[in-house]
Amino acid sequence: MTRHTTGRIFKTLLATILLFAAVPASSQQDPTPPKSSLPPASIKVYLAGDSTMANKEVIAYPETGWGMPFAFFFDRGVTIDNRAKNGRSTRTFISEGLWQSIMDTLKPGDYVFIQFGHNDEVKEKVDRYTTPDDYKANLVRFIAEARNKKAIPILLTPVTRRKFDSSGHITQTHEVYSALVRSVAAEQNVPLIDLDAKSQSLLQPYGPENSKLLFNWLEPGEHPNYPTGRQDDTHFNELGARKIAELVLAEIKALHLELADRIVKK
Repeated sequence: MTRHTTGRIFKTLLATILLFAAVPASSQQDPTPPKSSLPPASIKVYLAGDSTMANKEVIAYPETGWGMPFAFFFDRGVTIDNRAKNGRSTRTFISEGLWQSIMDTLKPGDYVFIQFGHNDEVKEKVDRYTTPDDYKANLVRFIAEARNKKAIPILLTPVTRRKFDSSGHITQTHEVYSALVRSVAAEQNVPLIDLDAKSQSLLQPYGPENSKLLFNWLEPGEHPNYPTGRQDDTHFNELGARKIAELVLAEIKALHLELADRIVKK
């Protein structure tokens, strides 16, 4: 073999070595496994509560329960099953079989968000009023039965009503019953979303007048569903419901619930 031939072979080998060295390592062998194409694990989130959370019929619009926009913030593996109903207290939610309907289908790993108080606390409405002691007992029952199903109960204080004092400061509208929820959550070691306090903080910057923009406040003739108008300091419109849903989502993240990982960023 001549020196010229040897040199040519050497150059060819060197070029081959350099060619392979120039190929990115990721194209030779990617150590990162491909992302799974499988859908995310299915989770169901049950909402148990009253009209401030409930789905609404078209005839009630623009009144909107916060559970309605809440359903659109999660990935496709999360189902929001809103069982909240207008006018229900913990007592009537049990007596009408609404709680049992959740228990009949609840599975391990599911969540149950429990928010009552608006109707429990009104003594004048004897068909739904629940004494403080019974209210606590019902919340404890909800927690125990959800846990027996290996589900995850979450307690929420009742969302505030729109009520300001003469100096423009938001005032307490659920003082006794919100305190009961907080005490049960502490005693039972259950995650708590203090929606009463959070919603008060939401409304305060709006003030007495602009806070109407979040509630079902309508002038006569403004909406065909309410031809004579509406002055509702309890129920939200679409914007208000979304704001409340965003408060709940923020608290899910703050509590570091596994459900937080399933929230779709928008």
